[in-house]
Amino acid sequence: MEEKKLYVLSYVRLTDRCLIVDGNVVLENTYDDTKQWISSIYKNIGMDYPKFFKMDRLCKVGTLCAEAAMRKSGFQNDDIKKNWAVICANSAGSLDDDRSYQETIQHDDNYFPSPSVFVYTLANIVTGEIAIRHKIQGESSCYVAQKFDANAFINAVSDLFLFTSAEYALAGWVDYDSAHCDVLMLVVSKKSTNSEAMTSHELSNVYAKQR
Repeated sequence: MEEKKLYVLSYVRLTDRCLIVDGNVVLENTYDDTKQWISSIYKNIGMDYPKFFKMDRLCKVGTLCAEAAMRKSGFQNDDIKKNWAVICANSAGSLDDDRSYQETIQHDDNYFPSPSVFVYTLANIVTGEIAIRHKIQGESSCYVAQKFDANAFINAVSDLFLFTSAEYALAGWVDYDSAHCDVLMLVVSKKSTNSEAMTSHELSNVYAKQR
């Protein structure tokens, strides 16, 4: 059986060390604080989206990488995208926010549940935020897995194209937990559009690249 492949128009890799776009390091982390690192990326890519500052950290890193990938592949935010989908996965779910929310309800004598934190205690909020930002009206899915698996990732995107009307997708591994960010975001096409097909082996190498 022929191995499934992805036609990747652009990709963004974000770690605690650097931001990589299509294999090129565009920004290195010189901060000790994750908040400053995320803010520096926002400024570097010239993003202008006030809603960004209300997001939790999982949504922020996912939104930043989606923004950079979409810009690199030439798609505009203002265009309504009916034939697009968003598919993401991670290993921590919304655990980073779950811990924060737990702190607000843990003690009877200091009970202050926070709606602004509670709204992010679902991992799939990141796919919704990305879809809103880029006016994507197709399918939106978020999965939780123990670790990034390139073969499973390609199968999930391939099934998306097979069983829905989507022709393009923002597909990514978007993980954030305990001040550690681990993101790979791709703009993927159903068919070849002058882009090279990426195998699971090549995708694993892209994910493994740290700088």
